[in-house]
Amino acid sequence: MRKIRLMANKGCVILWSAIVALWALPAHAGSLSGQVGGVLDGDILEVLHQGKAERIRLNGIDCPEKDQAYGERAKQAISELVVGKEVMLNTYGLDRNGRTLADVLLPDGTNVNYKLVKEGWCWWYRTYAPGNRKLEGLENEAREAKKGLWAEPHPVPPWEWRKKRK
Repeated sequence: MRKIRLMANKGCVILWSAIVALWALPAHAGSLSGQVGGVLDGDILEVLHQGKAERIRLNGIDCPEKDQAYGERAKQAISELVVGKEVMLNTYGLDRNGRTLADVLLPDGTNVNYKLVKEGWCWWYRTYAPGNRKLEGLENEAREAKKGLWAEPHPVPPWEWRKKRK
């Protein structure tokens, strides 16, 4: 009897794990492509997809806000990379504001999210991309090289800056 109860408990754990895993999958995971019509700020783009402008939030990164130090420079950096170009988006669902979360890839395979971190224009967003060793490594390299916003002795992360403004 005890063996049967133990097997039933294991079965429940396995079933529950499967349900949680399915629930955690992004609703709109996949890929799509389109032309970048504009940049709203360092980590938000508008991509024309099937004749409609779709707002894209770059996954795993957080750039300074427009009126924060380096905010305009981050916007300029991404604009130079993507405006008017056809991009591929690896999507991960929607953020809390209804924007599509995505890694943005240029035709040559360049990951724009990674490039922005590597060049020092944004932070690895640990809250939403925990354990992303690639972003972590790129941020550490940019810090050590004092690239972009890391030239400042104490740059303020955007999530802290936003919190102070409320």
